[in-house]
Amino acid sequence: MDTHTVREDRDCAPEPGGRQVRSRSFAVPGLLRDVVLLGGVCALVLALVNAFVAQPFVIPSGSMEGTLRVGDRVVVDRLAYRFSTPRRGDVIVFDGRGSFVDDGAPQPPDAAGYDFVKRVIGVGGDTVTCCGAQGRLSVDGVQLDESGYLFPGDAPSAIPFSIQVPPGKLFVLGDHRSDSRDSRDHLGDPGGGFVPVDKVTGRVDWIVYPIGHWRSLDRPHAFAVLDAQLAARSAAQLGKGAGHGHAG
Repeated sequence: MDTHTVREDRDCAPEPGGRQVRSRSFAVPGLLRDVVLLGGVCALVLALVNAFVAQPFVIPSGSMEGTLRVGDRVVVDRLAYRFSTPRRGDVIVFDGRGSFVDDGAPQPPDAAGYDFVKRVIGVGGDTVTCCGAQGRLSVDGVQLDESGYLFPGDAPSAIPFSIQVPPGKLFVLGDHRSDSRDSRDHLGDPGGGFVPVDKVTGRVDWIVYPIGHWRSLDRPHAFAVLDAQLAARSAAQLGKGAGHGHAG
């Protein structure tokens, strides 16, 4: 008759009653395996979040001071424009190649690389002009009150300009206008200083470090006022057009 021998498990030790229990030497490798597996899952989740949902950035310059300081850690919502487009007043991070940097330019040595952070002032179709009789920037002839976010003492622009933003592009400025290289500085370049919407990485929603500067980054109320004024004027013009059509 054939017999099968069951080899005793070296990681088991018999209890006095004859029942075997696993020793701690077996439990430790299992625990390490679980820790490594958990660490791998966490790293994968973090990588997916960074790639598709939210991504941290460090502010490298003072061009957005008044709102963002050098060294601030911010969180960028990469899904903010999945089903919409940037609005006037949004603070965005974008890839500056083709607008602020030549497409063939070598990778910059600093940590920022090709990434830039600025505030959207004009969207496709807007005419942005600076400056009016009151020294304010205007969008489609409606003046914008920038006192709520401009760096203290800065004028809206020391350089006069009047531009029309092409469809699918953005006109962006830094909040620290006297220390910002932005769309104004690239008006004569091949891309005209306009940022393609499809080059936008996402919207800056939170400052998370340092702790004392931790806050959400809300769109200034002045842009809601601007939107309302532009919408009211557009509605009035449509009303006039409809009235003329009816009279005819």
